[in-house]
Amino acid sequence: MNTPARIVLVDDSVVIRGLLTKFIEAEPDLTVAGTAANGKLGVAQVGSLNPDLVVLDIEMPVMTGLEALVEIRRTNPSVPIVMFSTLTESGAASTVTALARGASDYATKPTGSSNIADAMHQVQADLIAKIRALVTSRQRSQAQASQKPVVMRKPFSARVNLNALVLGCSTGGPVALETVLRSITTALPIPLFVVQHMPATFTRALADRLDAKVASRVVEAEQGMIAEPGTCYIAPGGFHMELRKSSMVETTINITDTPPINSCRPSVDTLFSSAAKIYGKNLGSVMLTGMGHDGLDGTREIAKLGCPVIAQDEATSVVWGMPGAITTAGLSTEVLPLDRIGLRMSDLAQASRTAPVAGRRPASSGGPA
Repeated sequence: MNTPARIVLVDDSVVIRGLLTKFIEAEPDLTVAGTAANGKLGVAQVGSLNPDLVVLDIEMPVMTGLEALVEIRRTNPSVPIVMFSTLTESGAASTVTALARGASDYATKPTGSSNIADAMHQVQADLIAKIRALVTSRQRSQAQASQKPVVMRKPFSARVNLNALVLGCSTGGPVALETVLRSITTALPIPLFVVQHMPATFTRALADRLDAKVASRVVEAEQGMIAEPGTCYIAPGGFHMELRKSSMVETTINITDTPPINSCRPSVDTLFSSAAKIYGKNLGSVMLTGMGHDGLDGTREIAKLGCPVIAQDEATSVVWGMPGAITTAGLSTEVLPLDRIGLRMSDLAQASRTAPVAGRRPASSGGPA
């Protein structure tokens, strides 16, 4: 029997620590190695216990979760860290900042207006799934560290004439998306549509952060927006984003609250399938790090059209679920490390256009805040 993965819980609420301990100890492959009531004690626990994963609250006395995150990353750059944050505007902004500073993922706390039993059941399901995925991914990466690197597929060589790009991501996605967009130093000459699995409020915070740091304009998508070159549209948390043709030349965004697909809303499959119908063979797709297989069916539709399909490689993915699913299915035309994906997207987009998009600043060269 394998040794259970060891978790450190850092939260100033004794009730929350008790509930999370109960959830984790109920899993045969997980155990709580230690708990702490503030960030300073949490840093010490991580240093002495060397756990397999840390669950870290954001708002705490003595030392906040953001401060503790920086200290933990200073001495332990690889341990997975899941931020435990509130569904508030400030909580969302702090969570996005934490992800940029090295957190692996996040889980949301129930709000005061929630049915506490139902809310905690959802927290349990969400948190345990993320803990298990991150621990498994780290173990696989460690096991593969001494193996020969995977040979990348040949670059997509067919002549392209792209009118749009679509991109999906989940666990590890905010940092991966920022890395990709920062490496594109001029605004894309075509629109980019993105689904990042996040709840409402979080996607607005993510869009605002990216808009201040990258060359393309970045917005949280709204109902009826007209797709424009040089703009990245991020699906709003809690809603699906579909594309529709409003005229011979205009594509508009349709926001819906129809049932989740693959337990996700927004769903990558919903975006990709609608984009394939609108853009046909003039569409490119990208799949970044993420848990599960959302986007597999939509990518299959895009691949049937003969379009370029880029997947992030396993070595640079936080979790190689979504990109791994399309690669295993034989749908990806290229499997690339994260630091090469933005340049490849730019090359494909620029090959389709001769004139640059004016009116946007160069991408920021500063480091993450």
